[in-house]
Amino acid sequence: MELEGAVVVVTGASAGIGAATARMAGERGAHVVLAARRREPTRRLADELASAVAVPCDVTQPVHVEELIRTTLATFGRVDVLVNNAGQGLHARVEDTDPADLRALLELNLLAPLALMRAVIPVMRRQGAGSIVNVSSGTTLADAPSTGGYVASKIALERLSAIARAELAGAGVAVSTMIPFVTSTEFVTSLRRGSDAAADELAGVTFDPPERVAEAILELVRSGEPVADLVPAAYGGSR
Repeated sequence: MELEGAVVVVTGASAGIGAATARMAGERGAHVVLAARRREPTRRLADELASAVAVPCDVTQPVHVEELIRTTLATFGRVDVLVNNAGQGLHARVEDTDPADLRALLELNLLAPLALMRAVIPVMRRQGAGSIVNVSSGTTLADAPSTGGYVASKIALERLSAIARAELAGAGVAVSTMIPFVTSTEFVTSLRRGSDAAADELAGVTFDPPERVAEAILELVRSGEPVADLVPAAYGGSR
């Protein structure tokens, strides 16, 4: 799918990978719908772009997801691309993982992308075309201590993506998975638990800029390939 004239919905669009993806899509001629809980930075980014709308949205709330897609259709008339980027991490050993934290993580990292996919797939089927990119994590490629809960949520998202892709074969809708490496965003400092310990463990690691991930996401939209992996071979990836 080409970006020129496409309607692109990006969740978690107020900062980091989401903001970089939205900005890059807009610069390439897309109509962009920016969904995030933080209103002001999302509105400012929308104002920078030629054709964009900011929608306050907590993707874990079904009524917000419904309003996001209603607003997109009312404003632009279609949904061509969904980038499921909103998510949160958790740094805790299995024996220390609070089930309440894992439930919250699954709500955001797995159930919210599912709800958004359910909302856009019927629209894309009617259009006969669409692209969904679900953003996972390079931590799924290794057995790193203290990542169990987070990895569980992202592995589940990867399998959900792969099976949705198989189900939509022939419908003109491609479902793809983006697997970034550690990226220079607010992610580590905003973990649900364990931000300080995670930051200490990542000391010395070279972080990717969010624009590198955004470029890979938009290449997935263009190519329709099943997976893009930015993880270096030393960490279990293909690079």
